[in-house]
Amino acid sequence: MAPAPSATAHAQQAQDDDVDHAIAAHLKRQVADQLAKIVERDPSMGQDERQQRGRALISEAVAIWATASAVESGRPVPPAAERRMAAAVFDLLFRAGRLQRYLDDDRIENIFVNGHDRVWVDYGEGQRVKVPPIAESEEDLRELLRDLARRSGSGERTLSTANPFLALQLEDGPRLQVISEVTPNGRTYVAIRRHRVRDVDLAGLVRLGSIDTTLATFLAALIRAKKNVMIVGTQGVGKTSLLRAMAREIPADERIGTLETEFELFLHELGVHEQIVPMAAREGNGERAGDRSAGEITVSDLIYPALRMSLRRMVVGEVRGPEVVPMLRVMTNGEGGSLCTLHAREPGMTFDRIAELYLEYGHGMTETLAYRQCANGLDFVVFVQMLDETGIGGRRHRFVSHVLEVTGMGENGRPATNTVFGPRPEAGEPRAVPLMHPSCLGDLMRVGLPAHLLDNPHGTWERPLDLKVRAM
Repeated sequence: MAPAPSATAHAQQAQDDDVDHAIAAHLKRQVADQLAKIVERDPSMGQDERQQRGRALISEAVAIWATASAVESGRPVPPAAERRMAAAVFDLLFRAGRLQRYLDDDRIENIFVNGHDRVWVDYGEGQRVKVPPIAESEEDLRELLRDLARRSGSGERTLSTANPFLALQLEDGPRLQVISEVTPNGRTYVAIRRHRVRDVDLAGLVRLGSIDTTLATFLAALIRAKKNVMIVGTQGVGKTSLLRAMAREIPADERIGTLETEFELFLHELGVHEQIVPMAAREGNGERAGDRSAGEITVSDLIYPALRMSLRRMVVGEVRGPEVVPMLRVMTNGEGGSLCTLHAREPGMTFDRIAELYLEYGHGMTETLAYRQCANGLDFVVFVQMLDETGIGGRRHRFVSHVLEVTGMGENGRPATNTVFGPRPEAGEPRAVPLMHPSCLGDLMRVGLPAHLLDNPHGTWERPLDLKVRAM
């Protein structure tokens, strides 16, 4: 992987970028007005033609600006400067403005905007770098965000005093969350989360060091044996990437449904599965209809209609609320093989977190019922962990640390588990290695799992994880 650019490199990048962004913003508004009149005359115009018309208008506007600038300064505008100005105007009109260069950089994982002139980017290896401003003012930043909302098909959602929050999914999948108005000094705060690993399979996660070949073979067997699996961990550790990789093991002709808050799995775009029904929740328009927003569709709302689509498996991108109840009902009553993710800090917190969500669901839900449905519906819990040593000159390590088999109800009224894979601290290995055979080993052997792989106490890791600090 190429190293992340240094702060000096970003400063040089800003120095080399001689675009006057105030002029670019002015030209963008001018072209936008012209293009709006053209589209008004031909509302059936597609996006490709709009961009083609837009490029022509931008070229004309930039040429006029360059001529006027040359007359005023007595020096011609270099052709390269004209091209950079045209590109800046195009990005403002059709893309994400000055944010676009960071959205296009595959090494960047997060973008944090604490106002128009205070911007940082996080690289996957853990380096955080301050970068140049992305707008000339707070109002220019809010204009950019309103443009992004409109182009994303979320025109009914915008930033205003009445609506200080905005959540969007940008082109190619990054998630954007905005908070404005309720912040001090009129600043607008933006967090953008990018999925650096989009088209990934289990072999790819082996190459990234998240799992070894032994665990990859085991996880593939869980899919073939139609075991219900919940992937657990904190934010940003790689749960979605692992879910995406495991889902790719589902036979291509098997009918599956993906249910998400926003499309992040992208299974329907990868061309692997022939019978996939992708579904995403929808926010309401802000007006209230009873106890919810008018037009709102939640993941919970999607589950039961999805069952009528003759789906063999359900893949829920993230269980974060009431959808946990119908999801576990599907796992309990269905033929198996469903997948989902859940936020929890430790493997042992998984069932308590599910119980919390059950209690939030209401309607007679109890902790006891939650534990029983976990015991009856879940087959395996896969925990993903991140060790961040960037503060001491190291890097971020993301890996699977535990695989728990759920074996029914325990004597204490909670689900009983076997730790099939887990760390070996005594050997300096925090990653998941075989610890014991699962009770369902026969099911896995019937779909091709070589049982002897689970007898190697160190898996197929060549050496323990290279850490700067090891647990004592």
